[in-house]
Amino acid sequence: MKKLSTFIAVIALIMSVQAQQKNTILKGQVTDPHGKALASVVILNSKDTTESAFTDTNGLFTLFSSSPLQAIIVHKKGFELRKLQVGNQTFLSVVIAPRVEQLDVLEVVTQEEDVQYSMDMSSPIVPRMVHHKAFSTSNGMAGNWHHAPAEFRNTESYSAINENIFHRVQDEPLSTFSADVDRASYSNVRRFINLGQLPPIDAVRVEEMINYFDYDYDAPKGDDPVKVFTEVAEAPWNKDHYLMHIGIKAKELDKGKLPPSNLVFLIDVSGSMGASNKLPLLKSAMKMLVGELRDNDRVAIVVYAGAAGLVLESTPGFEKGKINQAIDQLESGGSTAGGAGIKLAYKVAADHLLKEGNNRVILATDGDFNVGASSDGEMQRLIEEKRGEGVFLTVLGFGMGNYKDSKMETLADKGNGNYAYIHNLTEAKKTLVSEFGGTLFTIAKDVKLQVEFNPAVVAEYRLIGYENRKLNNEDFNDDTKDAGEMGVGHVVTALYEVIPVGKGGGAAVDPLKYQGGEVEDVAIAGTYSNEMATVKVRYKEPNGEQSKLLSRVVSNDVSKLNMASNNLKWSSSVAGFGMLLRKSEQKGNATYENIIELAEAALGKDKEGYRRECLQLMRSAEILEKNTASR
Repeated sequence: MKKLSTFIAVIALIMSVQAQQKNTILKGQVTDPHGKALASVVILNSKDTTESAFTDTNGLFTLFSSSPLQAIIVHKKGFELRKLQVGNQTFLSVVIAPRVEQLDVLEVVTQEEDVQYSMDMSSPIVPRMVHHKAFSTSNGMAGNWHHAPAEFRNTESYSAINENIFHRVQDEPLSTFSADVDRASYSNVRRFINLGQLPPIDAVRVEEMINYFDYDYDAPKGDDPVKVFTEVAEAPWNKDHYLMHIGIKAKELDKGKLPPSNLVFLIDVSGSMGASNKLPLLKSAMKMLVGELRDNDRVAIVVYAGAAGLVLESTPGFEKGKINQAIDQLESGGSTAGGAGIKLAYKVAADHLLKEGNNRVILATDGDFNVGASSDGEMQRLIEEKRGEGVFLTVLGFGMGNYKDSKMETLADKGNGNYAYIHNLTEAKKTLVSEFGGTLFTIAKDVKLQVEFNPAVVAEYRLIGYENRKLNNEDFNDDTKDAGEMGVGHVVTALYEVIPVGKGGGAAVDPLKYQGGEVEDVAIAGTYSNEMATVKVRYKEPNGEQSKLLSRVVSNDVSKLNMASNNLKWSSSVAGFGMLLRKSEQKGNATYENIIELAEAALGKDKEGYRRECLQLMRSAEILEKNTASR
C-alpha cells in the first residue's frame, strides 16, 4: 500500500511538472534607466513570436506560453531591443535604454506579416505581403527592430449595394427598414474628393450622406424620446414625381444629466496602423474624447496586434493625466488579431458593467483583421451576444489604402452601435466632442420605421438608400428583431420618391389581372384621399425589451419645390449628389448644376459650416466628373 501511495505521488508530481511546462507564465516590469515605467512595450517569446504581451501603464506584463520559455525579446519604438534569457525565473525586471545609434541590421523572417499599401488610389487592388522583421544581433542582446521596405498598394473593400427600385403600392403597400444614424460614408466620400478623385460607387451610401447633417427638427417634449416629422414636395429630378421627407429627432439631454459611462477603447496597434492618418490621428481623437469625460465616467484601453493586452485598467474620468499618458505610449507594430482583442475588450466592459449606465466598447481600426479568431461570423455572434447583455459597440474607422469599410459597417450594425470614419481632426471633433452625446449615449434602441402607402393616391414608391437596412414587414412588430439605435440629439432622415396615381410609373411589372378585392381596396383607400401614407415608428428604451409605437399620417399636401423647407431642399440635394456619385439609374434629370443650385438655396444658418463644405464637394465632384469624361 505504501509503495502504491509513493507511485501515485510520483505520477502526480510528473503530471504537475508537465502541466506547468504546457502553461508557462512569466511576469515582469519594464522601465527606462531612470526607473520610469514604460507602457505599450512588446514582449515576445523568442521561439514563438505569436506568443506576446504588452506592458500596462505601470510597465507590468504577463506572458503566457504553451511551452517552457527560454528567452524573450523586449521591444519598444525608440528604445534598444533586448533579448533576455528566462531560465527558471518567474518575474523579470527589465531595463531598456533609448536608442542612440543605428545598429547593423540582420533580417530575420518571423511568423508575423506586415502589410503596407500604396497611397496611389488609382493603382490596382493588389496587396503585397512583406514577411520581414529584423533586429541587430551584434551583441546577441540588443538591436533595432526594422520593417523591411514594401511596395504600397490599395486594398480597400466595400460591400456591393443593389440600389432600391420602384414598387407598386397595389403589390407592396408596406415599406419597412431600420433606422441608421451612421455617417461614415459621407466623410469617406469627402476624403476621396479632397484627394482629387471620385469615390468607388459602393463607397457611396446615400442615407449616410443625408444623415451626416443636422436638420431643423423640434426636439420631443413629452414622454417619448423621439418625435416624427414629415413633408412632401415636388421631386427635384422628376417634375411628375413627389419627394416624401421623413425626419426623426431624439430628445436632447444636458450633458450633466447623462448616465455615467463605462468605456473600453479597443485600439488597433498593428503594423498597418503606423501611417500618420491612422494611429497618430486616433491618439489625438482619443484625447479629445478624454477631455469630455466626467468624473464618474470610466475608461479602459485594450490594444491588439498579434495578441491582445490591457494597457490601461478601468480608470475614473478625473484621472485624465493617467489616461492621456497611456494614449501617448501607444505604438504600432505586428499583425492583427482582432478577434482576441474584441473578446478581451468585452470582458473588461463586463467586469465594470454599470447597470443604469452607458456600457460601450469603442473599436478604433482600419478594419484589417487578418490573424487569429477573426472571422466575420465569429465576431458578429460575439457582438450580438454582448449587445444583449447591455454592452454596445461604436466603430471608428481610420486611414486609407487598406481600409475595410465593409467589415466595420457590419460590426457596428450587429453591435447596436454607430460607425464613423475619421480622416482629420475636424471630423474627430465632430464625432467625439460636438456630438459626444449622440455618439456614445443611447436614448432609443431597435428603432424601426414602417410606411404604409395609400393606393388611391400613390401608384409607386422607392426608398432612397437604406439598402442594407431593409427589414421584412413582419419584423416591424417582432421585438426580437434587431434594428438601429439613436443617441441623445440624434437625427434620422429618410426620403421616398413617390409616383402619384395617374403620372405613369417606373416599375417594369404590369398591373395584376387576378387580385381579389383590388377595386374594393382602392375604393376604401379613396375615403382617405387626403392621406398619402402613414408613418409608424417602433423603439425600445435603452434597457427595455418591449417596443413602443408612434404613428404619424402624411398629408396629401404637396408643396412646390421652391416653397419647401430647407430640411427637404437640403436632404434632396444631398440625395441627388449621392445618386450622381453612384451613377444611379434612378437619378432622373439630376445634374450637378441643379443639385448645387438647390443646395445653395438650403444652406440655412450652417453654424459649423458643414453644408458649405458639402457644397464645395459638389463643385469639386462636378469638375472631376468632367475631367473623367474627357479622358
